[in-house]
Amino acid sequence: MRKRTAQGLIVALLVALGAAQGPAKAGSADNKSAVVSRSSAPVPGRNARPYQVGTASWYGEDFEGKPTASGEPYNMYAMTAAHPTLPLGTFVRVTNLHNRRVVVVRINDRGPIVPGRIIDVSYSAAKVLKFQAQGIQRVRLDVVPPKRPGSAMAMLHEPVLAR
Repeated sequence: MRKRTAQGLIVALLVALGAAQGPAKAGSADNKSAVVSRSSAPVPGRNARPYQVGTASWYGEDFEGKPTASGEPYNMYAMTAAHPTLPLGTFVRVTNLHNRRVVVVRINDRGPIVPGRIIDVSYSAAKVLKFQAQGIQRVRLDVVPPKRPGSAMAMLHEPVLAR
């Protein structure tokens, strides 16, 4: 119960942080503007070179509730992903190169197991990126650097201790 509450608080905090930045485009008022943007201009502070570019896939219902590499149960509705080498808990900006939609996910699992794929995102992340119907899509990955100590994003990187 506490894990679900902590996960809910993290998602709410991420949404609040994104909403504080305003809509991604003028006139855009859809409720996903907190986690999705469409931009052709580079984001200030973003590395000029991506961490990785390649094919992403998603995983869903077959894995629901099963333990991830981080030990938490898989939740296909959370903004999470599986990556073979990035440290668990790392936040990654995933950009769909077909439609420029962007989402930030937390690495909590290992994978993908299919050769040639660089990341497996949750069903919800694939839905936000609009490739859940295709199953795979070419994406760009950028590691989101941790914020300074004491900031809201830095607190998300701290482990939640179970009591």
